[in-house]
Amino acid sequence: MTDASVDTVAHLPETLILWDIDHTLIENGGVSKDTYSLAFELLTGCAPSVRPATDGRTDFQIMHELLSANFIDTDNYVEIAQFESVLIEAMERYAPQLPQRGHVLPGVINALTCLSAMPTVIQSVLTGNIASNACAKLHAFNLNSWLDLDVGGFGTDDEIRSNLVDAARRRVAKKYGKTFDRSSTILIGDTLFDIKAAHDGDARILAVASGVYSAPQLLEAGADLVLPSLASLDHFITALVRLRSDEPPLSS
Repeated sequence: MTDASVDTVAHLPETLILWDIDHTLIENGGVSKDTYSLAFELLTGCAPSVRPATDGRTDFQIMHELLSANFIDTDNYVEIAQFESVLIEAMERYAPQLPQRGHVLPGVINALTCLSAMPTVIQSVLTGNIASNACAKLHAFNLNSWLDLDVGGFGTDDEIRSNLVDAARRRVAKKYGKTFDRSSTILIGDTLFDIKAAHDGDARILAVASGVYSAPQLLEAGADLVLPSLASLDHFITALVRLRSDEPPLSS
């Protein structure tokens, strides 16, 4: 961490940081898609002919869309609990491959370390993954120690990603006795779904162009600020401080 980062972050007020996982913290090397395909096979007894679309969706949405794309009747699948056991089993099979096939994205370790040293910051995750599979991904890359996973928002909580913001806030309030509003809740993610979740969940959004969407696309979708990556800790911390100001700019 540079001296500039230390000085800047020292002025960050109480803030709830909610990280997306895939393509924001890590690249999974195709393990996610393989996991959903195997979960489909465990559920139906046959391999899917159409691969899943995954970016920004909750596990319920991914599995529901995967079934539909492969001409399986989805009328009887109405809640995530119906997919949970096969998703867990599939992740247990593929999680050991994560360190070999995937990697932590540039700057992530420095960002997590810096924020974890700040008593004014609570950082967790907001992810469409069910809780157990989100934890498996983070454990595979030893990222869990910097994140309070007791207070995250997970695909286990709701099929709609936008509803996970309040799920996380409720857990924070229960554990810490603290409440966070739009000005003090920041989502960090790489997709248009992360931006929508922030807007619908009344939070701010720092988008990172580390996934399939470009910086202009993320800005056009309404991100408060966009970074090309997390490689620069100074730029990352400066962006957080700007977002915690009364009137964050609409572009960077």
